[in-house]
Amino acid sequence: MYFASDNAGPVHPSVMAALEAANQNYAMPYGADRINEEVVKRIRAMFDAPEAAVYLVATGTAANSIALATLSNPWETVFCSPMAHIQEDECNAPEFYMGGGKLTLVPAIDAKMTPDALRKSIAAEEVRGVHGPQRGPVSITQVTERGTVYSVGEIKALTAVAKEYDLPVHLDGARFTNALVSLGCSPAEMTWKAGVDAVSFGGTKNGLMGVEAVIFFDPKHAWEFELRRKRGAHLFSKHRYLSAQMMAYLANDLWVELATSANTNAARLASGLRQCPDVRFDFHPDANIVFASFPRSAHKRLHDAGAIYYVWEGMLEGDDPDEMLTARMVCDWSISDDYIDRFVALVKG
Repeated sequence: MYFASDNAGPVHPSVMAALEAANQNYAMPYGADRINEEVVKRIRAMFDAPEAAVYLVATGTAANSIALATLSNPWETVFCSPMAHIQEDECNAPEFYMGGGKLTLVPAIDAKMTPDALRKSIAAEEVRGVHGPQRGPVSITQVTERGTVYSVGEIKALTAVAKEYDLPVHLDGARFTNALVSLGCSPAEMTWKAGVDAVSFGGTKNGLMGVEAVIFFDPKHAWEFELRRKRGAHLFSKHRYLSAQMMAYLANDLWVELATSANTNAARLASGLRQCPDVRFDFHPDANIVFASFPRSAHKRLHDAGAIYYVWEGMLEGDDPDEMLTARMVCDWSISDDYIDRFVALVKG
């Protein structure tokens, strides 16, 4: 019963097969392989963006950080929510790759920025002339770190505010496809048609071994990103192993299939937990992440049975069996119904 992270799930067998196939013979390095050429074509077609610049890197941290560095200057600040992935989980990597930039945290509701809060935060910068940070990109985490999803309308409202100040917008899509499946929209509708300038299109959390795509809808950013990727030590020599993963991901809509499975698993988990009288949901589970609180006694039953997940607030150790502790539970594509049902049964006691 492993609900700690979709990062911990297995690689899909078709991806492993693609890596084995790519391992035969020779291929040009540094992204000049034929598989990568096809990947770029397919991603452009998926996003209905024939001029987009598309690049592969091995980690989400690299994708987000190098993309933001490309969109900003070292004296600028990135606007994001306090729960944004780049704020909570990147160990200051965006600031590092930006060469001294910073993050400005925008108040959020259910881990999502609001247009009014974003406008106030942007307006509060560039008021001290040379003595303060200048306004930089807006970064949206989709799915949010609390499992909520911005609607297309919410994204449009945020990008409209950014455009008032002529600021670019970055979408951190480590769980891009989980959000897409939840919304039932197209990649274009959730990105450039909604005003997004660059996106990290995630694969690692959705059944790949380790690859993310960075997409700039304006190709003017291409050369700078290439230079920053190389300078930042994220240009793979044996790039074909990134390309092969992404190619398998895109083939026959595997990317959608795996995200649909993960979201369906989370929906089953949430549905089961709703039948437990002592469970309270902290956020609405829009995709494949569930935050719910239940008594310490239930947490102890789960841990004794070998369940693995994060206790988000409070300590498992304690004397009060009725104290409510928050669990963060993430479903990947591979979790079985039996594991989910057993987990729920243990919560019920």
